[in-house]
Amino acid sequence: MATTTSKFLGAAVLASALALSGCGFHLRGDSGHYTLPFPTLYVGLPESSPLAIDLKRNIRANGGTTVVNAAKDADGVIEVLTNPEKTKTKTILSLNSNGRVRQYLLTYNIVFRVLDKQGNELLAPTAITLTRPIDFNETQLLAKEQEEALLYKDMQTDLVQQMMRRIAAVKTAGMSLPPPGPAPTGKQPSGQPSTIPPAVPVQ
Repeated sequence: MATTTSKFLGAAVLASALALSGCGFHLRGDSGHYTLPFPTLYVGLPESSPLAIDLKRNIRANGGTTVVNAAKDADGVIEVLTNPEKTKTKTILSLNSNGRVRQYLLTYNIVFRVLDKQGNELLAPTAITLTRPIDFNETQLLAKEQEEALLYKDMQTDLVQQMMRRIAAVKTAGMSLPPPGPAPTGKQPSGQPSTIPPAVPVQ
């Protein structure tokens, strides 16, 4: 009996994973390479946060940017204003004919901004909200708990990729190259024409 139950749960989780793959979810690395405009970055989330771990791994994988442990040591600061791990929700989406829950809606959202080392805002507070429906069956509680965890993990992966795209875009929006110097004009620094005498033909 236990073996049959284990096989059933395993099949349910596998089916959920396949269904998620078909919905267009992408794991880290399936998206393009992001060039971040900061030599060093600080992520304003607790060290043990799964989102922080995933985001830092993505930043390091792109190369060229070092994740530092203090905001004062960073060229860019990712300030998290709303932590999705504390605000994620699960609400009733629909009921069956008996008035029991048939489907829930999972919500995962974040509000963050990006600052430079002087505290200037390079990216204004940006909200990203992700939702996933999940069918509910009270006879499959364990399988549904595993499916829910998998859905939240996929939303986290999706969220990290969207954050990476927005942080990479800061390169154009908030950081620019210094203006080019003046072109040579043939004049002295004072603005007066050059006084070098013309060449005299050799007799």
